[in-house]
Amino acid sequence: MIESLAAYRDSLRDFNPVVYVDGRRIDSVADEPALQPGINAIGVTHDFAADPALRHLMTAVERETGKRVNRMTHIDRTPEDLLAKLEAVRLICREAGCALRYLVHDAFNGLYQATRRIDDDTGSDYHARFLAFLADFQTQDLTYAIAMTDAKGDRSLRPHLQPDADAYVHVVEERTDGIVISGVKAIVTGAPYVHGFLVMPCRSMTPEDRPFAVACAVPIDAEGITITARPAGSPGKAGAPFSRRYGQTTGVVHFDRVFVPHERVFLNGETEHSGYLTQAYATHHRHSCIAARAGFGDLLIGAGALMIEANGLDPDRQPHLRDDMVELIKIVEGFYATGVAASTYGQRDGSGNIMPEPVFSNIGKLLLATQIYDMHRLAHTVSGGLVVALPGPDEDHNPATQGSLETMLQGSPQVPADHRRQVTRLVEDLTASHQGGWYSVISLHGGGSPEAMKREIWRNYPVGEKKEVVRQLLERDLLEREGGKSASSQPGRCCATGCRVPEFLLQPPAADDDAAA
Repeated sequence: MIESLAAYRDSLRDFNPVVYVDGRRIDSVADEPALQPGINAIGVTHDFAADPALRHLMTAVERETGKRVNRMTHIDRTPEDLLAKLEAVRLICREAGCALRYLVHDAFNGLYQATRRIDDDTGSDYHARFLAFLADFQTQDLTYAIAMTDAKGDRSLRPHLQPDADAYVHVVEERTDGIVISGVKAIVTGAPYVHGFLVMPCRSMTPEDRPFAVACAVPIDAEGITITARPAGSPGKAGAPFSRRYGQTTGVVHFDRVFVPHERVFLNGETEHSGYLTQAYATHHRHSCIAARAGFGDLLIGAGALMIEANGLDPDRQPHLRDDMVELIKIVEGFYATGVAASTYGQRDGSGNIMPEPVFSNIGKLLLATQIYDMHRLAHTVSGGLVVALPGPDEDHNPATQGSLETMLQGSPQVPADHRRQVTRLVEDLTASHQGGWYSVISLHGGGSPEAMKREIWRNYPVGEKKEVVRQLLERDLLEREGGKSASSQPGRCCATGCRVPEFLLQPPAADDDAAA
């Protein structure tokens, strides 16, 4: 496995992609200053996996091969796997803000489910192809970006009706040894500094959309791929203590007649399965997003508490500050709790994979998507106006102003003015900067916009069962008042939570448990 940030950076030197950042062709991704914060963020997943104290959480034994692999490339099979992934992603993101690599995990689990389902339905060999790719990927400990969101063109038109077919990635040629794809994928997180791309459909397809129903894996420097992106984070910016170290970029990836060998193709024209693959990936990913933003929330909670202290205030003596901090904690731990519930109530399928329970996963993602702005507001409220009034970092060492600023910016006598400045700039960087805005937008739209979550919640939630519960209640009340009797038509139980009850709760206790009791 790749065991450090330095080793990950070196691994990028084996590739020579066509990357443009701010109008410049990048000669070496590994050495480009504008991309270092993004590389650093991915490096955290390798550093943590190599840490003996975190190895149990950041790695797992893959059942397919019996090998220990990075948690971010592992196939989940139990509720404990889902919980471990949730905790691992939160830990990574409280360090790096957002570390991209959990998207690989989510795509792998979706592909694991979908390829098995397609094989069972059509007799294809996609699942075997994917398992071979997965084993090689895990051995090399690679990182791929997920090329899922198409440019889409006219949103009112389906893929096959677009004036420009390249608005969606599609197959333009079938060869005896593979396929050729063209089109544009947008919002590809981490696009410039990975080893390759997992190309996936972003929607359900009709039979007429057959060329657009494609999923495959391609190296980042495959002939015909061009990546256009902006800098990752705020590299080199003195007033950005967080994002000059950690950040992300999103890229636009243009595929111009890119050849993909058959062994790296996992969906090719099976339009009836494109929607399932999209939904499976989205459910895994929204579950991961919950943990990612909880990690970001940890940063806001900690920074808010430090700012209150630096300002010379005490939440126990200023109840409004305590209330705002509790509100921030409630938001973060509230949506994280839905991730825990989605793990515990996870759903197994015929592939052996376990998928987070979709209602809880989508509720959690919907909560964080809309409440990210409340998180920022609360952090601003408890921090005070210095977040936007603080002079720039160059004044910290200006002989003409340094002395007066030290006096004027002193808050609590127990907290040095320099420490107060550092925390203030951290809050600004996380919430009121370009990077702070990026976190807001990516939280709102990343993994699907709120409308997508609402649709999935409505599609999966057993509203009919709730209607039946009330119908029986009304009928039972009527019969009781009329002296009649009525037996429940629901054998055994009503739905306890609105979602599937975990299997372990439905199993009889083991003999040892009975004896212990």
